[in-house]
Amino acid sequence: MTLRPTAIVLVSAALLLSSGCSILPESEPATLYRLPSSDIQPVTSDSMATRQRLAVAAPQAGHLLSSNRIVVYPEGNVVNVYEAARWQENAPALLQSRLITGLQQSRLFASVGSDSLPSERLLLSELRHFQSDYATHPPTVKVQLDVQLVSTQNRASIATQSFTTSAQAISTDIPDVVDAFGAASDDLTEQLVNWLANQQEANTLD
Repeated sequence: MTLRPTAIVLVSAALLLSSGCSILPESEPATLYRLPSSDIQPVTSDSMATRQRLAVAAPQAGHLLSSNRIVVYPEGNVVNVYEAARWQENAPALLQSRLITGLQQSRLFASVGSDSLPSERLLLSELRHFQSDYATHPPTVKVQLDVQLVSTQNRASIATQSFTTSAQAISTDIPDVVDAFGAASDDLTEQLVNWLANQQEANTLD
């Protein structure tokens, strides 16, 4: 008996499946990265009151920046992501955790936590840039965060500011690029701490 070509294909596929084999290439698992950070020095003195509690909401962001993909601008107006590399969680959540930690270390407020906790002040923000850019070689990481400080009692806006930071990686290797993300995020956190300290000195937070 002679098998038709279609039958031969079906039989071959059945044999592959029954033997546990696959004709599809196996994809390599992505390496997960956390956001590196360094300590923020306290900026308060003994005479500065820290009665109020601050809540930090996760930044709003566009579709791509809201994911755990590490965004890269390879050239011109091209937008891409690194293959086989991911943040351990979505980028806004990473930056929210970094800001909370830095503000806790600054001791500007009686307490600092997420927006699920009770507070007198709330920090809202929008993440505009969080990517590496090959306009330089090695690439430079750019972070831009637009923030708004509001009262939780009446949702009135107290102050607004935009922060932009950058840090150049020491090589094109992804771990070095990740370190640059950490350095740029630390710089942004320090700028935010100093801005909030100035607001407090001007009695805006009293």
